[in-house]
Amino acid sequence: MPHLLVAGKLHPAGEALLRDLPARGVTVDYVTEVSEESYAPLISRADALVIRTQPLSAPTVAMAERLKVVSRHGVGYDSVDLAALNERGIGLTIVGDVNSVSVAEHAMMQLLAGAKRVLLADRAVREPGQWGWRNRLEQQEISGKNLLILGYGRIGRHLARMAHGFAMQVRAYDPFLERMGWPEGPVPPVSLDEGLAWADCISVHIPKSEKPAIGAAEIARMRPGLILANTARGGVVDETALALALASGQVGAAGVDVFDHEPPQGSPLFVQSNAILSPHIAGLTAECGERMAIASVENALNYLNGSIDADLVVNRAFAHA
Repeated sequence: MPHLLVAGKLHPAGEALLRDLPARGVTVDYVTEVSEESYAPLISRADALVIRTQPLSAPTVAMAERLKVVSRHGVGYDSVDLAALNERGIGLTIVGDVNSVSVAEHAMMQLLAGAKRVLLADRAVREPGQWGWRNRLEQQEISGKNLLILGYGRIGRHLARMAHGFAMQVRAYDPFLERMGWPEGPVPPVSLDEGLAWADCISVHIPKSEKPAIGAAEIARMRPGLILANTARGGVVDETALALALASGQVGAAGVDVFDHEPPQGSPLFVQSNAILSPHIAGLTAECGERMAIASVENALNYLNGSIDADLVVNRAFAHA
């Protein structure tokens, strides 16, 4: 009888699915706290692990004597030690295209909120004596503006469709996709340097790497007053460089949903009134939460029974293990 360990609270639909699993011959441990320490003591008996945003380190993998698959409740996996999984032949799955629309909507909201200066507008109503802020004409339109999308995968393409609805001019930077073959459609590829100089708005949808993709040097090449949206991962945009750019006006406004450390402690972005911050919720709408909960559990079970969609397995060599 396979044993499933679920680490992190699921949508009620996912919890209902867990309650049905014993009838399908699957036993379950369910830990709602989101920390490695909370689930690590239970991992030795798990055949499959469903995990949210908390880390999965090599020492914890080493304790997982029976583990065959890790199923991410999402699409990113930078908090998972993939090398440790590969060394043990443990599969890693993602939920696929279940949160793309949600994240794209959040990025669109960040761009609109930045352009319309919603935080300052809200303050102008709530705080005595601030009503006159309206006459400074700090709000902008995004219609007709240039949007550069960094990373033109599922999320980036949904965002492009939304941006075209606002009559924005859209280009994208994605060197991996250029090598693989650029998709047909109205969005042309550009180099990073060309895109940074061209854009009025930038939305970030690329994975985290060893150094920030957007740091002080890249910000210096942007148009003054640019609006930035980051729903990718903390560390993709240098937080300190972004805070300095917000303070100087080089970046006019920024929406930030992801941070170097989560929850963030004393981020330099906290004191910037033109930073719209959110607690890593771009993919956590009610609808998306339901889809991710069900998909992540089903992916774990499908991997164990050999019916997993190979496109959902990150380490493809183990897709049919």
